[in-house]
Amino acid sequence: HSFSSAGRRSQLLQGLPATSTVEENSAAGVAVYNFNVTFSPLASEGVAILPTIINSNPLTGAFEIEPKGGLEFRVITTGNPVLDYETMPKSFDLQIFVEDTTGRTDLNVLTIHVADKNEHPVFRGNMAIQTVMIYVLERTPPERIYQVDAADPENAKLKFSLLPATVPFSISESGAIFSTKEFDYEKDPHSYFLNITVTDPDGLNSTRIVNINIININDERPYFTTKQRIYRIPEEQSPGTSVANITAKDPDDGDSPSRLFYSIQSSDRRFSINPATGELQVAGRIDRDALPLRLHPNISLVLRVEDSPSRGHAREMEITVVIEDVNDNPPECNPSAFRKEANENTAPGTFLVDLRNYCKDIDADPSNNQFIFTGLSGFGSNNFALESTGRLVMTGTIDLENPSNPGVEVYTLTVRVQDIAHPNYSSKYPFYISFDNIIYIYIRIKPVNEFFPIFQNLSYVFSVSEITKVGSSIGRAHAIDKDWPPSVITYSIVAGAGTRDYTNIFWISPTKGDVRILARLDYETTQKHIFTVQASDQEKSTTASVTVNVLEVNDEEPVCSPNFFSLQIPVDLAVGTNINGFRIECQDRDSDPRSFRYFINEGNENSHFTFSPSAGSNTSRLILASRFDYESGLDTNWVYSLSVHITDDNLVSTRDKTTHLTKTGTVTLSIRVIPNPTTVTTTTPGFTVVTRRENLYSPSAWYVPFVVTLGALLLLGLLGHLGLLLLTRLRSCCPPAGKAHSTPLINAPEKKKPKKEVAVTMTKLNTIFDGEARDPVTGRVYEFNTRSGARRWKKSNEPLQPVLALQVMSSATEHNGQGADGAEAPSRKEPSEKRKELTAATKPTAKPSAGQSETPGQAGLRLQKKKEESEDGGLSSPAPESK
Repeated sequence: HSFSSAGRRSQLLQGLPATSTVEENSAAGVAVYNFNVTFSPLASEGVAILPTIINSNPLTGAFEIEPKGGLEFRVITTGNPVLDYETMPKSFDLQIFVEDTTGRTDLNVLTIHVADKNEHPVFRGNMAIQTVMIYVLERTPPERIYQVDAADPENAKLKFSLLPATVPFSISESGAIFSTKEFDYEKDPHSYFLNITVTDPDGLNSTRIVNINIININDERPYFTTKQRIYRIPEEQSPGTSVANITAKDPDDGDSPSRLFYSIQSSDRRFSINPATGELQVAGRIDRDALPLRLHPNISLVLRVEDSPSRGHAREMEITVVIEDVNDNPPECNPSAFRKEANENTAPGTFLVDLRNYCKDIDADPSNNQFIFTGLSGFGSNNFALESTGRLVMTGTIDLENPSNPGVEVYTLTVRVQDIAHPNYSSKYPFYISFDNIIYIYIRIKPVNEFFPIFQNLSYVFSVSEITKVGSSIGRAHAIDKDWPPSVITYSIVAGAGTRDYTNIFWISPTKGDVRILARLDYETTQKHIFTVQASDQEKSTTASVTVNVLEVNDEEPVCSPNFFSLQIPVDLAVGTNINGFRIECQDRDSDPRSFRYFINEGNENSHFTFSPSAGSNTSRLILASRFDYESGLDTNWVYSLSVHITDDNLVSTRDKTTHLTKTGTVTLSIRVIPNPTTVTTTTPGFTVVTRRENLYSPSAWYVPFVVTLGALLLLGLLGHLGLLLLTRLRSCCPPAGKAHSTPLINAPEKKKPKKEVAVTMTKLNTIFDGEARDPVTGRVYEFNTRSGARRWKKSNEPLQPVLALQVMSSATEHNGQGADGAEAPSRKEPSEKRKELTAATKPTAKPSAGQSETPGQAGLRLQKKKEESEDGGLSSPAPESK
């Protein structure tokens, strides 16, 4: 504690310092010392700080100051802790402080000595806190059974004593308790209470109670008190049903209830026993009707009673439980539904089924397994009878085809099977309402195939056009069967229906009887087909004849000979001449020769050719109808490819006509006009052949122009960017000069592009290709003129054709004095037109031999159309190209 410097030390505590004594173990509130407090006259208000213990040596809380009244105070014990002379300091110095209202203080010391006091002995261990329970087995020899633990606070020697003195126990000077006899639980008391007293030399003592219990030992076997050994119970008892109450007694327990343990030694799960009460109960299903109880209804059980769950004394007993049969099973039929067949018109009294062979009652006792059949019912049951033995027989005749027959194919009958003895189904079938078993019998009346199928017609006649499509239906053959229910009729062709070329030309639907053709009919080959069809119901069958009349149709084309021919005629052949004496002869299998008509469908330019006669005959001649005129330019074609059509107009037979049709035959003629050797042809030292190429895009390929446009835009953008970069580079390296140098000194005249005039003259020349060769690059065969060298690709499917010649004359000259530049023409490409590539070539005119005049083919120009792929190695003109 700290004190104010203004305070003045004064004699305020009266009677201090001082010394006082207090006994050990003093209770709280015991007065130790009294003192007074005095104040100066100036301290009108009294004490500012009451007397207080501010410190102690050694430190303790065993003391405090309390006022007595006025200015009197005393030091008392607190009881916490309790003063103990043997374990605590023997004296304490208390510093007491006081202060009045004027600031005067005083501090003095009170010395307190602890005085020793004789205390009661104390028990230690379990006896110090509770009554000790000691257990002694009966028949145990005399021995030490417990050691009392006690002490004196002053360490004085203690004396032990035991009351009452009549008990068979003693205590030694050291506190050991001994039994003085061998106890018998059945004769001696079961419990003893001993008062154990401990006393110090001054006579102070302490007493505690010891409870000694004699424990009974198991030395006797229990025995059964139940005398009954045979028990009877009905079968199918629910689990928990009591069978017997087994009782036993243990001699060790005397008159007290024995605590025994019951069990079943035999491993039988159908019974259980309460281990504490010995009640025998049903634990599982007990079925008298099942093996082995059906043959041996007695169950033997070995019961055991023990006086301890383990290592005790036990005794066993065998009992017998007899299981009695009850009528707990209704009669059962397997199967519970029967399906039988009986032919229609079966004679009355015919046996159908014996139900007793399929029904049984599994109850073990004969008095419980007897049953009867009753109550035959169901629609049409009057046609059947149930005998007392369970036999079902026919009593009526059922004819399915009889109009009075109700049309029932399956009769559903019910028969009731019931026990003779009173049933007891509640244990096994708690929800079993009816004690009867219902049998369902389904009698199917099996139809008998009594009737043959009958066709509606004995024979069928169908008229069919010879151009009827293969697979078409031409009619139907239908049959019926009077059997009920109607039999399934299957149709088939059993004879005929074939020709020399086809095994089966007709087919009939197996289920419907529709007749269809499998091959094309031909009136010219066979006018009538006769075959036999059969209708079968799998057992019986019948047949009918089918006649198919083939109706003639103009379905044959005229066939002419020859159907292809090549002719050569001079250009000055007289009109009306039968060309080369050529004629065609035609035949038609279904038309009269007088019905033929001849006309030229294609290739007859300027109508130079005709056929005579043009109709009414199967032969006709080719006639020149008008002269050729090549000089005036009216005729330009030297090779004619004529497509001649020959038509028939009527049938050979007007009988059984169907539809009037016209058929056409075709003959192809190739006519080459030979020019007159005296004909003058224009010669030219050279010629230019112009070829155009074109790129055709499919209308559906919309993406092509889009992709091309997009690529062009990207390319232009890239070029523009590169140009800007180049311009920037040039400006940085070579800055522009002054304006004085920007004006040229000499004004050069502007060059004008020379104009070119191209005259194109188309002239048809009769070039004769008298040789053939194979192009080594493409492998294609081409024709050539051995004199002029003119060439063309050979067309294998067409006769020789004249070739167009194109002569190109250039009227303009180049600045270097050369002829027309043939390479510039194909370099131009017009976007609005088809792209064509022009290739120019020149060849000097071949000179005629002596005594011969030039032919137009020797000095002509040839225009050769070439495909795009011919650029990579195709056939070219033998003449060199002009450069």
